[in-house]
Formats: sequence, structure tokens, C-alpha cells
Amino acid sequence: MGTILLVILILALIGVLPTWNHSRSWGYGPTGITGIIVVVLIVLLITGRL
Repeated sequence: MGTILLVILILALIGVLPTWNHSRSWGYGPTGITGIIVVVLIVLLITGRL
């Protein structure tokens, strides 16, 4: 379950990059938030809590 969630969040991180046309005006805010969520999930997977 955790691996599936991690893959979905990595895809979301790629989707909010400001290089895409739909997210160009968003800036780097969504990328940073999604990146933090991915890092937290990686730490939780490594420690075995997820």
C-alpha cells in the first residue's frame, strides 16, 4: 500500500512541475509541498511505519 502511494505522489510531483502548460502559472509552491510529502513518505517507508 505504501509503495503504491509513493508512486502516485511521485507522479503528482512530476505533474505539478512548472514546465507543463497547465501548471506554469502556479509557480514552485505545489512542487515544494508535494516534494515534502514524498520525502516524509520515503522516511516512513524506510523506518517501517507505513
